[in-house]
Amino acid sequence: MIKDNMTSLQRVLTTLGHKEPDRVPFFLLLTMHGAKELGLSIEQYFSKSENVAEGQLRLRAKYRHDSIYNFFYAPIEIEAFGGEVIYHDDGPANSGEPFIKNFQDIKNLKIPDIKKSACLNKVLKSAHILKEKVGDQVPIIGVVMSPFSLPVMQMGFDKYIELIYERPDLFSHLMKINEEFCVNWANAQLDAGTTAICYFDPLSSTTITTKEMYLKTGFEVAKRTIAKIKGPTATHMASGRCLSIIEEIADTGTAIVGVSVEENIQELKNSCKNRLTVMGNLNGIEMRRWTPKQTEDNVKRVISQAGAGGGFILSDNHGEIPFQVPDEVLMAISDAVHKWGNYPLIY
Repeated sequence: MIKDNMTSLQRVLTTLGHKEPDRVPFFLLLTMHGAKELGLSIEQYFSKSENVAEGQLRLRAKYRHDSIYNFFYAPIEIEAFGGEVIYHDDGPANSGEPFIKNFQDIKNLKIPDIKKSACLNKVLKSAHILKEKVGDQVPIIGVVMSPFSLPVMQMGFDKYIELIYERPDLFSHLMKINEEFCVNWANAQLDAGTTAICYFDPLSSTTITTKEMYLKTGFEVAKRTIAKIKGPTATHMASGRCLSIIEEIADTGTAIVGVSVEENIQELKNSCKNRLTVMGNLNGIEMRRWTPKQTEDNVKRVISQAGAGGGFILSDNHGEIPFQVPDEVLMAISDAVHKWGNYPLIY
């Protein structure tokens, strides 16, 4: 095994420049696994900034991967708006009953004050702790839900689709509120020590939204929002397809695209044409049942298809590895990257 001779941040920055670092960088986007490391329930784990910071540090030391993932749970932004969060013993927290009950509620919606939001301040505090611990050695990744995708949790999928098609005036008003909040939240995380922001935008994927509709909605929202975020961004489709809108995603100003296992990663890499770094695309659901041999084979295959020339970060395809994925598989991913991911690649 070849010893790494770059820091994780140097490795990631090199691949973002579409050059080959010492080895393929890989992100194990682990959230709930930190609770296992500390012997806590998932709800207990996310109750304190110190827990999350310590969990992330332990996970990185254990698996030797290239990022710190300061992501708590998707509905933390809903919590900031005053909505409900429902915890589970063996999976991610979910949003509860939508707080936008009818279209008129949108007119009265207020942008959360980040300084006064207890849940958001936990994230900022953990970012501070992590920055003090890792400095500029490791990228610290923060997360925002895109203004275009957030309403699925704010009002429910069916009402949101109805809003887009039937009330463009109120859709625009909701986007204005969500965009301002998203920018404020992203920049607060960057100020707290976060290196880059993952902009989760599953609704913009062509799995859910047609390209024609994306160009009128999620694309315009992303362009406006990302332009105001004062740091690098990675747009993640959370398992959704994006091959047919790669050019448009690049035009939003983002640096990285998180891609689906349902699309060919070699074709995706070629389509990015040195404009975007591709992140993906190991199947997190299937990962729960992989043997160490299957894990190595999958890692080796993806690196062989997308690793050449830089511009590639190995990761799962969803942006959060399921709680049920065993330590054995995570360790096998790490071992395989360190074995097969060294440049120059030997395929």
